Amino acid sequence: MLFTADELRHWVIEDTLRYLDDYSPAAENLLLGTAAQESGLGISLHDRRKLGIYHLTAAIHKSIWDNYLVHNPELASRIRGIAGQHSFLHNPHGELISNLKYATAIAWMVYKRSEQPLPKADDIFALATFWHRHFHPRPVASAAQFVLNYRELVENNQLVVA
Repeated sequence: MLFTADELRHWVIEDTLRYLDDYSPAAENLLLGTAAQESGLGISLHDRRKLGIYHLTAAIHKSIWDNYLVHNPELASRIRGIAGQHSFLHNPHGELISNLKYATAIAWMVYKRSEQPLPKADDIFALATFWHRHFHPRPVASAAQFVLNYRELVENNQLVVA
């Protein structure tokens, strides 16, 4: 399947955030930038222990459920409703690869659990700094690289293969 960054924005990210009653342009841009930075908007869906368009690890996935969603049962129920009924029970981490809306919801929870206000939607460097602080704090990646990937893959609206 081929889709553009704008299609990913509208059909996956915006739709998921609205379903979770958490939509904002800043959240939408942050998640789109995260996907651009982590996987090249889906060019690489599995990189060692990193899974899906957001390159989440099984450990982060488990932590979201065990340490955050466990305290938010209504939100947990909504997110569980996005996951495939049988596949989630047999291979919950596989949902991060095969289910874009579920992966988006979990990636959003990584940010949401920080309980920090989001930067302005059009401040890409501030979004990059927020990503680096809350999503990928290791020095392997940088806010500057996030900005470059956002500009190349999102602002230029490249085609994405999934």
